[in-house]
Amino acid sequence: MRPILSMQCLHTVLAMTLICATAQGQQALPVAQNTTNDRQLIVSKEIVTAHPETSAKRKAYFGDMHVHTTYSFDAFAFGTLATPYDAYRYARGEAIDHPSGFKMKMRRPLDFYAVTDHAMFLGVSRQAADPDSHFSKQGHTPYMRNMNAPENQKPGSNAQRSSAFSSFLGDMLAGIAAGTIDETEVRNITRSAWLDTIDAAEQFYRPGKFTTFVAYEYTTSSDDRGNLHRNVFFRDADRLPAVPFSRFHDRNPEGLWNWLDDLRETGVEAMAIPHNSNGSNGNMFALVDWAGSPLDDDYSEQRIRNEPLIEITQIKGTSETHPALSDSDEWADFEIMPYRIATRLFSEPRGSYAREALLNGIAMADRGQVNPFKFGFIGASDTHTGAIADDEADFYGKIGLLDANATLKGSVPLSEEVAAQAKANNAPIQEFDGRTFRDPAAITWGASGLAGVWAEENTRGAIYDALRRKETFATTGPRIKARLFAGYDFTDTILGDRNMLEHAYREGVAMGSDLLARGNDTPTLIALAVRDGQSAPLQRLQIIKGWTHDGNNEERVYDVACSDGLEIDPTTHRCPDNGATVDLTDCSITKKRGAAELSAVWQDPDFNPDHRAFYYVRALENPTCRWSTWDALKAGTRPRGDYPLTIQERAWTSPIWFVPEG
Repeated sequence: MRPILSMQCLHTVLAMTLICATAQGQQALPVAQNTTNDRQLIVSKEIVTAHPETSAKRKAYFGDMHVHTTYSFDAFAFGTLATPYDAYRYARGEAIDHPSGFKMKMRRPLDFYAVTDHAMFLGVSRQAADPDSHFSKQGHTPYMRNMNAPENQKPGSNAQRSSAFSSFLGDMLAGIAAGTIDETEVRNITRSAWLDTIDAAEQFYRPGKFTTFVAYEYTTSSDDRGNLHRNVFFRDADRLPAVPFSRFHDRNPEGLWNWLDDLRETGVEAMAIPHNSNGSNGNMFALVDWAGSPLDDDYSEQRIRNEPLIEITQIKGTSETHPALSDSDEWADFEIMPYRIATRLFSEPRGSYAREALLNGIAMADRGQVNPFKFGFIGASDTHTGAIADDEADFYGKIGLLDANATLKGSVPLSEEVAAQAKANNAPIQEFDGRTFRDPAAITWGASGLAGVWAEENTRGAIYDALRRKETFATTGPRIKARLFAGYDFTDTILGDRNMLEHAYREGVAMGSDLLARGNDTPTLIALAVRDGQSAPLQRLQIIKGWTHDGNNEERVYDVACSDGLEIDPTTHRCPDNGATVDLTDCSITKKRGAAELSAVWQDPDFNPDHRAFYYVRALENPTCRWSTWDALKAGTRPRGDYPLTIQERAWTSPIWFVPEG
């Protein structure tokens, strides 16, 4: 049964009422405002964490926490009809329809999933295109007429849908401002879609088997169109905001944090996770606030309280680091998406990538300030079809009808006739190696990614608590399990100890934590990674270090374990090439190269107890074909040579921060 909306709920900021759930049916009831009769709930402000005695029993769970369905204004414009219910069916292993008609199905189910439709105009575009809805019959905007046109109801209507999508926001905002669109009706549509989103999450939640989170996306940007989007997740579903906070309440993310703090005061625990900092044009990790003032401790404390994680990889590129920021890292050029989101404007790398932000954060801590960038890592997809597409060999894109096939994605050349037509229409194309390709941003995208957590069980509480304490890892799609511990009393023999995890948790700290200095002792790190049996073997295990000294930020990449019995060069800190290659005629990979597991007990050869530092693990697979190469192979053509033919799938753990004395 659906839960009742109880009159006993507290109201919160902006007069947004809370949804209170019980086990009986559901209806939207008004909450009395400014009364003295509401029952005040006594709640704890503390974040629940697992008991130490259970920590060694934590298991790896995989999921996607960034999924859009038909309720997102852009996803619907891209042709997506999949509902939140369809999205959860897909995550559980069922096939659902792509907007262009083919079936999408995962290789294997996920452990957890979250539908995160845009709060901005949630459900409105769907109503606008429904000829039987009251809202559509008002005929307010060209967007509505376009979406109801017969030619826009069939697969392949890309130009019309692109035009409709581009005009939608402007038409809606102008209509509301002019009074020609009823703002109350828009709000009611949003409220109804939000309740249905909650209902879907509740219906598919199976504690111990499959976890859903009630969630949504807060979609805002800077004046220069830098991406500042966040996904918002609620730990529980018994009491929830009746309306999600959107950019229409406040464009400034600090307003979102105020709202989350107010919710927490009423006992509603939630967090925000930024995504696509790579497309932020330097704004996501800027060293000034929204008003342009230098970051102070109040700002930093509020930010890290509400945003303990970032999304480091997804379809629209990877945000770990950039070659312009990490010129000594040979793997820094992985799946770089160079644009600001939904534009072809280039995004400034500085201020847009995670590693630099981590460095700036510890530099601030060195100066006695609070570190606002003390975040852990997850991966996600940001699919707009309801279905994560994380398989390079079967990548069905992100934006429905607009990237529904290899030609639209730019990975397969146009026929001569279509190329001539595209040129005549001034369509974005690119000529390379005697062939003509469409030139969409999609060619820079990747088949990524997944969130991994170490949790006691597959439940909302356990997984959310793992997210909150940052015992998380990110992968580009393969289900690589990665882990990191640090302490002072570990020896080389711990890897062979069947009680290793008990010792690691008891005598050290896990990823996402601080390691406090112990005199001049050098810490010992335990790094671990296990391959995905349905992907390529592991090639190398690395530890990425960042540190500060004398006002300078420094970084270094250390290989700490090599596959195939190879030895690390003590000067370069690199494993030799293990000889793994890819046959580009069929995408087969070298057999009997690589490792099923890699692990290391490691001490930093450049450690200085006076230097504040962070460490995180990066695990790399052997090379495999990129999705664009797979597309070309299936089409019987050679892959375009101006994009990588192969990639090395990877995983990252959240960091551990070393804190000096004093």
